[in-house]
Amino acid sequence: MADDPTPPDPAPVGPVPAVRPFLVTAGRVAGGGEAASARTMPVETQVVTTAEGLDALDRLSFEQHDIVSVCKQPQSIAEIAALLRLHLNVVRVLAEDLRTAGHLAVYVPNAAVTHDASVLRRVIDGLRAIPDSRGVLRDTD
Repeated sequence: MADDPTPPDPAPVGPVPAVRPFLVTAGRVAGGGEAASARTMPVETQVVTTAEGLDALDRLSFEQHDIVSVCKQPQSIAEIAALLRLHLNVVRVLAEDLRTAGHLAVYVPNAAVTHDASVLRRVIDGLRAIPDSRGVLRDTD
């Protein structure tokens, strides 16, 4: 309808990749690096492009270019994967490569805060306060 005031959902930034994830990462998996960095990045890890990343943008491979480009504004690993339609672990591996090269700054949330039950309760309460598409609030428990 022409009178519909709601804008259409934003399309993902990139097309659905036709290349298998293991080809993009050369067979590497998230958390498979050195002992100090062998932990997998949590999905809520915030990533932002550095000045070096912006300078190198035209020299990066397709997926790396897209990640650095999308991270001009801080994004979580999960948001990057969704926006670019890439597998979550592919984004983790490439983000770690880009961090090592100095193209991305990575901010891992404090584990003590993310495991605090009161934070989780506030998130749940906030989500319940959002009405559904009919304007109805979700149940309270």
